[in-house]
Amino acid sequence: MVHPGVWLILSSSFVLSHAAAALIDAAKIPPGAVSIPPLSFAVLGQNATFRQNGFVQQFNPTNTTPPFFQIFHSDFLDILGPKATVRTIAVNNTFASGFAFEAPFFNAPTNEIFFASSVFVPESSFTHSNRISKINMTLVEKALAANVANINIPFETLSLPETVQITNGATGPFEGSFVLATRGRGNLPSALVLLNPNAPNNATVLLDNFFGRQFDSMNDLKIHPSGNIFFTDDSLGFISDQKPAPLLPSQVYMFDPESGLVRMVADNFVIPNGIAFSPDGKIAYIGDSAGVTNQTLPSTVYAYDVDSKTFAFNNRRVFVYIDSGGPDGIQVDSKGNVYVASGDGVQIFRKDGVLLGKIFIGSNVANMAFAGDGKLIVLANTRIFLAQIDAKSGLTTQ
Repeated sequence: MVHPGVWLILSSSFVLSHAAAALIDAAKIPPGAVSIPPLSFAVLGQNATFRQNGFVQQFNPTNTTPPFFQIFHSDFLDILGPKATVRTIAVNNTFASGFAFEAPFFNAPTNEIFFASSVFVPESSFTHSNRISKINMTLVEKALAANVANINIPFETLSLPETVQITNGATGPFEGSFVLATRGRGNLPSALVLLNPNAPNNATVLLDNFFGRQFDSMNDLKIHPSGNIFFTDDSLGFISDQKPAPLLPSQVYMFDPESGLVRMVADNFVIPNGIAFSPDGKIAYIGDSAGVTNQTLPSTVYAYDVDSKTFAFNNRRVFVYIDSGGPDGIQVDSKGNVYVASGDGVQIFRKDGVLLGKIFIGSNVANMAFAGDGKLIVLANTRIFLAQIDAKSGLTTQ
């Protein structure tokens, strides 16, 4: 949907209300995008119908059918490019509660994207784990080239060892393999697990305790340019009736795979969730998704300065508050823009916190990952989407 004419939007420096106005030529807006200038909804009026619940009601003032791109700022056009598209590439409704939910990672040598099914009951529980599957992006590319109307790429589910229990996060590659953050289940410990993407998919546990105490339920993780692995640990395993009551605070940790050292680097969270670093590793982003239990609690991404020697997270400040759902998986592109999985899709922010736009899916998205330059894979429970945009990953690999 393209709006004719020229839109007046805000070109923000740091605070939108003090920004200079900028013009967007409608011809530069991709066909699958809608421009929504912030001034167009700054005042809705006394008799307007306001959103009462940020987790049930979404912000789609143009009533455009998803998936599509919402443009809130002109800088989003640089990310999208002139030919941006977003479309479904895989659909499956047979899993108990979502076949493509968390832990996406891209294995470039085989051109495959891996992902985990739902981490919630009934797909994951006190007595059984979720599943990791994969699809071949070469098949996606062939379908796109052939202009297939309804793409539904087949998936393959892996057979993994018992040491992999409820996978919630993934990143890499790390020395040719990928690192998983697993919740564990029952009395089985939460753990960082090194997974070989090639059959028979050998798995090696890297860390499963904090000086003899079990972690609560590891959520997400990223590799820092230093080679250290940072991960979040929350109480969602207990809340979801998969784990016993927490024995540690909900915190963020650093693990040095060379020495085995593990240390806490940030606290004061309710439910720490997604994690990411700026491309140079100097800034860390942590999402607190406590709002999923009560919408007056944080649905906030915080930014930190990473100490170059101790790797402690300092100078905590609010980066963004998510208007729909809570922040889940976080990715950063090569220019430092921050992508946050949320209740309506993927929200994309400039590195100063300005909301540039959304990949509006119309349903909850738990995570996303780049599968090569210009290809962002978006996981939406029963569906997988491909957003083709002019951006590439800023992820650190080893």
